[in-house]
Order: sequence, then structure tokens, then C-alpha cells
Amino acid sequence: MSLIVNGVSKQFITRHKKTYTLDKVTLEFRQGEFVCLVGPSGCGKSTLLNIIAGLEKASEGTVILNGKEVKEAGPDRAVMFQESALFPWLSVIENVEFGMKMAGIPKNQRREKALKYLKLVHLTKFQNSFIHELSGGMRQRVALARALTLDSEVLLMDEPFAALDSQTKSILRLELQRIWWETKKTIIFVTHDVEEAVLLADRVIVMAANPGRVKKEFNIQLARPRQLESLDLTYMVADIMGALKEEVEKVAKSEYDSDWNIQKDTVLSNTDNYMGIGL
Repeated sequence: MSLIVNGVSKQFITRHKKTYTLDKVTLEFRQGEFVCLVGPSGCGKSTLLNIIAGLEKASEGTVILNGKEVKEAGPDRAVMFQESALFPWLSVIENVEFGMKMAGIPKNQRREKALKYLKLVHLTKFQNSFIHELSGGMRQRVALARALTLDSEVLLMDEPFAALDSQTKSILRLELQRIWWETKKTIIFVTHDVEEAVLLADRVIVMAANPGRVKKEFNIQLARPRQLESLDLTYMVADIMGALKEEVEKVAKSEYDSDWNIQKDTVLSNTDNYMGIGL
């Protein structure tokens, strides 16, 4: 698998003014790699993910997957969003089967594969339940099972755990690491949470703000499974937050009143406070 983002820019025109969300982003993703994109709000992380998915078109540059330019959505790239986007009138297993049904896969084959991935996310006993009967974390596990059924080479994840409580996040992060290890998929994961990025990723890409560019890359060479209490993980989080600090200040200065002043010590010593100013 070869996935290359080559000089990708995204431009919008508002009130007769051109605004770049992304500016000449170049990245290469390796087979089976887990990569997290982090950066301040509005730096184009989700836009870049959508361009890779083929859901949006780049104004400039190309995305090349296995030697072919990405021009539209395709089964070689599965996408998982913040919201589970499940159909409430379908059962759990019918939701998991939906993509395969649209692809014309016979019923017996798609049922077998749906059960396989429901087992992978530990939800087989809820296969006949409806979506309103599930917790938020369970819904995201259904969405993950659905994404996995397409056997895509690349799994694109846009803050899939953002709306969940901390305990559920912790469980799903561990589950995702296990599933990634078992499936050997290439995962590109957008998050605002630096701790989450270090916990999950082989590589963390820090995006600069206004417009979005690649500011710095961090290789996370820590043993797995990782624990948030690990001192090595804490040091890595601090390094990445240091790289993000200048970008967060740029965003805050453009959005907050002129009397706003960043509290450096507070920001660098408390992840929650840091996340609260726009990451």
C-alpha cells in the first residue's frame, strides 16, 4: 500500500476573498502505519482527511493511492466520523451490513462478515438491537465494525471518540489498538487530544494554523500497549504540546478579545486547559 499526499492545498472564496485552509501539504503514509493529525481548530485536519477520502476535492495538488490519483470516494478508503451516522430504523447487524449490501455482496456472505466484525468489537449479543438501545460507545463500535467490513486498506477516522465520556474513551482506545494490530490496516486519525495521539500513533503530525501546513512530525517509539500514566508518554505529550503552543496562540489571538493573555504555565502543565483554548 502506498498513500502519498503531494502539495495539497484547499482554497475557499468568501466575500470575494480567497482563503486557504490547507497550503501545500505533503505527506507519505506507510503500509500498516497508525498516524494521528493534531493541530488547532481550523487548521484543516478534517479537510485533509476528507480530501484523502475523496469526499472533497483539493484546489491544488494530488492524493495518490497505490499509484492512482484519488478523485472520488472508493471502497479502498473507509471513513469513520465523530457521529456514528447509523440508521435508526435498521438493527445493529443490518447497519453493519449496509455498505456491503450497497456493494452488491450476497446476503449470506455479508451476514458472515458482519458477525465476524461484530465479534471483533464485542457486540454480537446486540446484533438484533436497534440503535436507540445502545450507549454512545456501543454506537461507535458498531460504526467501526461497519467501516471494517469493507476490508479497506486505509481507515480514516475523524475524532471518533470526541463526544464520549473519559471511561468509554479509555476502553475504545485500547480496543482500537487491538483491532489495528489484528487487521494491520493503515489508520489516519484526526484528534484534538494530544494524549490520545501519543497513546495510539506510530507518528504524530502537528499541523500549523492559518493556513494548515505540516509544522513538525514526531515518531512515537514507545512500547505497546501504552498507558497514560507512563512517564515516557508524558514527556512525549509535553514535547508535542510545546510544538502546538505557538499555533494555538495564533488562533486565540485572532478569535479572542484584545485583552486576552495566554497563561503559559497553566497551558503547559495542564492538558485539559490546553485543549480548552481551541485545540
